[in-house]
Amino acid sequence: MPLLFPSLQSFLVPLPPPPPPPPSVRHLRRDLSPPPQSQSLPATRLQSPQQSLSSSPRLRRCHCHRHRHRLRVQSFDGARPLDREPELPAGSESRGELKIAVVGFGNFGQFLAKTLARQGHAVLVHSRSDHSDAARKLGVTFFREADDLCEEHPDVILLCTSIISLEQVVKALPLQRLKRSTLVVDVLSVKEFAKSLLVRLLPPDFDIICTHPMFGPASGKNGWSGLNFVYEKVRIGDEESRISRAEKFLEIFAREGCNMLEMTCAEHDKSAAESQFITHTVGRVLEKLDLESTPINTKGYEKLLALVDNTAGDSFDLYHGLFMYNKNSLEMLERLDLAFETLKQQLFGRLHDVVRKQLVESAKTEPVSPENYKALMNITSGAAASKSKGFQDVAPSISHPVPSASNSQDRSPLKIAIVGFGNFGQFLAKTMVCQGHTVIAYSRSDYSEAAQRLGVSFFSNADDLCEEHPDVILLCSSILSTESVLKSLPLHRLKRNTLFVDVLSVKEFPRVLFLQNLPLDFDILCTHPMFGPESGKNGWSGLSFVYDKVRVGSDELRQARCDQFLGIFAQEGCLMLEMSCAEHDWHAAGSQFITHTMGRTLEKLQLESTPINTKGYETLLNLVENTAGDSFDLYYGLFMYNVNAMEQLERLDLAFDSLKEQLFGRLHGVLRKQLFENADKRKVFREKPVLPKPSQDVDALLSSNRIQVQNL
Repeated sequence: MPLLFPSLQSFLVPLPPPPPPPPSVRHLRRDLSPPPQSQSLPATRLQSPQQSLSSSPRLRRCHCHRHRHRLRVQSFDGARPLDREPELPAGSESRGELKIAVVGFGNFGQFLAKTLARQGHAVLVHSRSDHSDAARKLGVTFFREADDLCEEHPDVILLCTSIISLEQVVKALPLQRLKRSTLVVDVLSVKEFAKSLLVRLLPPDFDIICTHPMFGPASGKNGWSGLNFVYEKVRIGDEESRISRAEKFLEIFAREGCNMLEMTCAEHDKSAAESQFITHTVGRVLEKLDLESTPINTKGYEKLLALVDNTAGDSFDLYHGLFMYNKNSLEMLERLDLAFETLKQQLFGRLHDVVRKQLVESAKTEPVSPENYKALMNITSGAAASKSKGFQDVAPSISHPVPSASNSQDRSPLKIAIVGFGNFGQFLAKTMVCQGHTVIAYSRSDYSEAAQRLGVSFFSNADDLCEEHPDVILLCSSILSTESVLKSLPLHRLKRNTLFVDVLSVKEFPRVLFLQNLPLDFDILCTHPMFGPESGKNGWSGLSFVYDKVRVGSDELRQARCDQFLGIFAQEGCLMLEMSCAEHDWHAAGSQFITHTMGRTLEKLQLESTPINTKGYETLLNLVENTAGDSFDLYYGLFMYNVNAMEQLERLDLAFDSLKEQLFGRLHGVLRKQLFENADKRKVFREKPVLPKPSQDVDALLSSNRIQVQNL
C-alpha cells in the first residue's frame, strides 16, 4: 500500500519499545503482546489499522465486539480513536477510582455519595425528583434523564431506591445503553427479594452484588468505623477486570472501617427479621406514645428515646418493606404480639390474686389496698395526680441546698439501720461503710456472712436492731413486702424523732404508707436512687437521686441529719433532684414502667445476638439484660403501686394494635391493587347477545356472535 504522505518518510525513525503498562492494567494486555521481532514490520512504514490487526496470528481471529473493546483498552497509552469511550482522568486507573452512578438520590443516596466523592470516585446521580442543588453541594453530577446517565458508561450502578419502588426503577433503566458487563449493586435492607429481582430483570452478562449497609444517615453520621456492611457476590464474571472492580467497590466501605460480612441473602434475611424488624417495630410502637425526656431518665429509657429517634427518621415505606418483603417478619410480629399478651396476662393474673387475697382476709386485717391508696393519695396531694400533665414542663426544684462533701465530713457519722439486706441493701451499705458511717442491718433471711464481709453488724431480731437507736431507718424491702415489714417493726423501741427513709421505685405508695403508720414525731424522707447494682457498679457519678422531704422537723439537728443523709449520695456525684412523690410517679410511669415493660416483652422472645446486629438491636439486647436482672415482683410493683401505670399499659397496647393495623392495612391495599390489576388484564368482555330483529334470521345472529368471539 503506498504511503499517504511520502514527504514524512524522512522524519520517521525506529520507535523505542513501549514502556511496561501500569500494574493495574497489565492484566488487560495479557493477550495483546507484540509479535516476535523477526515478524514485526519496519518502523519506517505507516500501517493501516486493518494491517496492524492482521499482523498477529493471535489477533487475526478476534473479530468479536468484546475483543475490539479490549483492544481499545489496550491502546490506553496511545493515541485514542475518534469513537473512544468517555475519557477517565489521568492516573485514575492506577488509583483504582470507579465511575459510580447512584440511582435514587434521596437521603440515603446522598449519604453514600458524600463518602464516594470524598474518596475520589467519579459520582453520577439520577433521581425522579430534582436533587440538582444537593448534587452540586456534594460535587457530583446530576442527570435528569436516565438515558444520559447510562450513556456515560458507569462502572457501577448503585441502586438507592426504596424497596417498594425497586422493580419499577430497574425496569425503567435503559439497560441497553450501559456497557454489557456493568456491575449493579443494591443497598436494600431485605436481600432475597432484591437478589431474585435483579437476577430476573438484568441481562445475564451484568454483574450483581447484593449489599446491606447496616447503618444510615443517623447512625453513621459520625463515621462508619465498626458498623456492619453485609454483602453477597451474586454474580461476578470470570474476567480479572470484573473481579477487580467488585473488590474495588467493596473496598470503599472497608476503607471507612466497616465490619465486612459476607453471607448469603437468605442468611441475612433470617437474621434481619429477628434484629432489624423487631428493632424498627419497637421503635415505631414507642414513637406512637410520644415519649419525652423526663427529669428522672434512666439509662435504659434514654436508650429507648435514642431508638425512637433513629427509627422515626426512616420512612414508613422502609419499615413496611421490611415486613412485606422478608418472609420471616410475619412470624416475628406474631411472636412479639404473643409475648406482649403473655406479659399482660401475668400482670392481670397477679393483680387478681392480690385482690382476691385482700377480699378473703378483709375480715382480719385492714391492708392498704390500691383503692385505699388512691383515695389517700388524692386527699394528701390534692389534684396533683389528676393534673399530672402539668408536671411535664416543671423543672425539679431544690428547696434545701444539698450539703457539700466537706460539710458532711465535719459532722459525726450517722448510725444507719438497713432493714432488708438483699442485693440492693448490700449495694448501698458498701458505700455508706466506705464513707465512715456506722451501718447495722436486719433481714428475715440470714445475711450475717455478707454483712461481715462488708463491715456491717447484722441483727436477726428487729427488737435488738431498734434498741441500738439508729439515727436512720433505711427500708430496702421490696414494694410488695414494705407494708408488712413496716408494721412488724417495734417502733416503740426507737428514738421518737427517728428518720425513716425508703428507696422504692414508686413514691406515692410509701409516702401514704409512712404517713398512715408512723408516729407524728418521726421524720419521713422518700427517695429513689435511679440506679442499682448493675447500672451503678462503676460508681454513682452523674446518676439521678430523687427525693421528697415529706416530713422533717424544724429542729436544726433534724434538718441537719436529713441533709447529712442526702450528702451520702451527693458526695458520690449523684444528680440530686427534689420533686414531689406524685410528680415522680407520673414521670416514672412514662419512662421506667415503659422501659421495664418493653424489656420483659422482648425477654420472652429469647432474642440472641446475630452477625448483623445494628446499634438499635444491641440497645434492645442490653435492655433485656438490664431488666431481666430485676425480679418480677419489682416490675409488678411498678404496675400495682403507680396509679399512672395502667394508663401507660393501655396506651402501649393501643400503639401496638395501631401499628399492626397500619402494616396489615397497607398489605391489604397492595394485594387488592394486584387483584384488580390482574383482573383488568384477564377480563373478557362478554357483550350481551343482541336479540334479532324481525328482519334478521338466526344465521345472521350466529355470524355476528362468532365475529365478537374472534375479536376478544
